Amino acid sequence: MDGADDELSLPKATVQKLVGEMLIPRFPDLSFSREARDLVIEMCVEFVHLLSSESNEVCEKESKKTIAAEHVLTALTELGFASYIPQIEGVVDEHKQAMKARERKVNKFESSGLSQDELLRQQEELLAQARSRFAQREESIQQQAKDEAAAATAAAAAKESSGPTKVKEEDRAIEIASDADIKQEAPRRGSNIHDLLN
Repeated sequence: MDGADDELSLPKATVQKLVGEMLIPRFPDLSFSREARDLVIEMCVEFVHLLSSESNEVCEKESKKTIAAEHVLTALTELGFASYIPQIEGVVDEHKQAMKARERKVNKFESSGLSQDELLRQQEELLAQARSRFAQREESIQQQAKDEAAAATAAAAAKESSGPTKVKEEDRAIEIASDADIKQEAPRRGSNIHDLLN
């Protein structure tokens, strides 16, 4: 291959998948090494290069500027791959059907009777409705999160307020008990001091 062609390749994962779909069902015990996959890729690139060059020559002989499917089929025959033509013609027919279906989709819009501006306006309205629904949903989610946070804060505050009240009540009870003890001991102390002074 030339230096310019070195950059050309096929996706390795795609080639691996094709090999798996084509060979493994027929040969379940078959394994496919990386080297074999890379060789298949190189061969495919070379085949596409050869086929496109030959198709280009066929196209030029007919004084055409665009390579068509017919040019590729003629090139296959000239390269000795005529046995592939029936299968390839089936693929070409499938492609043409897909293109017709695509054109019908385009015609569907054209046959709607609406101008491009009207279609664009309708599209913008639908997008605005979708944005509005999305914004409402986001607002609802945010409100729900705020409500849950407020409920959690309230629960924590309720728990906190019930806890210190008990502690305060216990502290007050201790204070009252201490005051009572001091008052009971004060006359005794006073009498002891009074006795000492006398």
